[in-house]
Amino acid sequence: MTNTAILSTRHVTKKFGGFTANRDVSVDFHRGKLTSIIGPNGAGKSTFFNMVSGSFKPTSGEILFDGKSVGGLKQHEFAKIGISKSFQITNLFPALTVLENVRVAVQCLQSVYNIWTPRSRHAEWVEKAELLLELVGLQDRRNDLAENLAHGEQRCLEIAVALACDPQLLLLDEPTAGMSPEETRVIMNLILKLLEHRTIGLVEHKMKLIMGVSDSIIVLHQGQLLMQGTPDEVKNNDEVKRVYLGKGNH
Repeated sequence: MTNTAILSTRHVTKKFGGFTANRDVSVDFHRGKLTSIIGPNGAGKSTFFNMVSGSFKPTSGEILFDGKSVGGLKQHEFAKIGISKSFQITNLFPALTVLENVRVAVQCLQSVYNIWTPRSRHAEWVEKAELLLELVGLQDRRNDLAENLAHGEQRCLEIAVALACDPQLLLLDEPTAGMSPEETRVIMNLILKLLEHRTIGLVEHKMKLIMGVSDSIIVLHQGQLLMQGTPDEVKNNDEVKRVYLGKGNH
């Protein structure tokens, strides 16, 4: 890989009391590329993903974004610097409309609410929300309540919410979990479209999908880095086959 890394971890370790969830993990997320994180259950994927998205602070080691250390920032500060995360469990306001969900996200990131906010700002927020809905293919559902969307549509809406801060790095936690094959195709086509203008990090269990869309794959095992490489390098690595690929995962 010749691309400059937009985000790197250097010797990152995370401990919870006497339990070490991740140990000495050093990897790169290359700018403009799709990097996936895989590993068996208990490999430390979720903990590692929570560290690079700002939910957890590393116990030791360093997280660098655009060459600057960010491991000590609060989670909302990650959104401000250009890192946004879409959660594994749908995280929406079910009683608000599709448009309102995205507008609220845009508004929260762009303004501190006060009663003197000019009406023109509200129009700007709505316009941006509309553009994001068009991007994820939900413009025709703008006035529907979020709770009335199909599961796949809710995941598309959550991605629109995650895009409200114009992230340079979009992190997606199992975006196709629980989806039908058709819904999965829709989400993956959306992810590839988004990749044209930003960097994407992905945790996903569907190996066939991962191998087909990833530029780089991070393989974790028992909290440690087993390897990082291209899909072909990962598929052909004997140790990866032994601990993961050879266990019937698809």
